[in-house]
Amino acid sequence: MQRLTEENMFNGWDIRTLSSKERRYNPVGYHLGTVWPHDNALIASGFRQYGFNEAARRVCRGILDAARPFEHERLPELFAGFTRAEYGVPVRYPVACHPQAWAAASVPYLLETFLGLEPAAFDQKLRVFRPCLPDFVDRVEVRRLRIGKARVDLDFHRGDDDCVSVHVRKVEGTLRVDVDESHR
Repeated sequence: MQRLTEENMFNGWDIRTLSSKERRYNPVGYHLGTVWPHDNALIASGFRQYGFNEAARRVCRGILDAARPFEHERLPELFAGFTRAEYGVPVRYPVACHPQAWAAASVPYLLETFLGLEPAAFDQKLRVFRPCLPDFVDRVEVRRLRIGKARVDLDFHRGDDDCVSVHVRKVEGTLRVDVDESHR
């Protein structure tokens, strides 16, 4: 975690594919220092799974901030690895697909990751495990989330101690919801 969040890997938007200290580093080289939103969403998920919530929050904020300058806030497949300080906006990769499915899936995957949602539709279960909210979000309401044939409404609230409480507001159909709010 520490290595990935160092300045030569984290460019102010997100984590590059290669350190800027490497001889082969090229901020517009395909896998030589570019930033891929879907990779960063997976990295944030890994940080969360190991309890590195602050690092996960930093990556989440980077992805969302990077989306802002792009048309309709749609993330491209990848963008150049130049630093935020150098340009102030993510630099477009010349031939990146835009929009692109993997990049588009990054944001809902981050939501699932931070809310700790672990659905098991065949077993008619939803586990909410150690939810955490990004530093700029204090409350999330989820309505009519479909798990198999059931639906559930959930409220997530950040307390003064940064812990997130979960309230199961409504369940339609057969669904067992297990909530583990413990924090590392």
